[in-house]
Amino acid sequence: MLKNNKSLGQHWLKNREILNEIAAFAKGKSETCLEIGPGLGTLTSSLLKQFEKVVAVEFDENLANNLPKSFPGKNLEVINADFLKFDLSKMPQPYAVAGNIPYYITSPIIEKLLTAENRPEVIVLLIQKEVAERIADSRQTMLSLFVQNRAEVALGPVVKKDEFTPPPKVDSQIIILTPKDPEIKDEVFSLIKLGFIAPRKKLAANLSHLKPKAEILAAFNKLGISPDARPADLSLADWESLFETI
Repeated sequence: MLKNNKSLGQHWLKNREILNEIAAFAKGKSETCLEIGPGLGTLTSSLLKQFEKVVAVEFDENLANNLPKSFPGKNLEVINADFLKFDLSKMPQPYAVAGNIPYYITSPIIEKLLTAENRPEVIVLLIQKEVAERIADSRQTMLSLFVQNRAEVALGPVVKKDEFTPPPKVDSQIIILTPKDPEIKDEVFSLIKLGFIAPRKKLAANLSHLKPKAEILAAFNKLGISPDARPADLSLADWESLFETI
């Protein structure tokens, strides 16, 4: 019997209705779906009903070797590899991405998908509820700004922890990302990173490492940004204007 590998953050969703929802959210124009971490194939089963072909990238060698046996005659390609090293240029356009992914590598996976030259049509992931909410929140974080700069964000259903085997410590949520061209230049994120060096402090204090505080406040005044603003108070457009000003 195959067991989960705790070090890989494996928690397998057992609710078929939710698995079918994830597959349905992923289905657009694409006939090919790239699945991240298929595990025992519970989501794979739903994806194969929606797509002509599923390419499943599984890091765990035992799971990768056993997965094809569960779907004889199906158009399923299983690749035993670290997804973060997988070459997305191999995927045909258009393609979708779906996965119940380990919490601890959520950010690197999303970053890889959204910055790829060969971007997917849509990305549907089951991630930690708190992280999903943070990405979609109007109060900005580094992660939410990065994602919102490169994708339209929508939230799907919340999935309670007891829907998994073994259950994780927190609830999960489906997040749907539709990649788009970036709204602001990548260079602006060097300023955003500096601004979030201490997220709870006033932004002017954080940016005083860059220029004298008086110059920072003058730029704030010019742009209509409050001198008491925190990093989370600025939108992508605010950050771009600030970057161009200072």
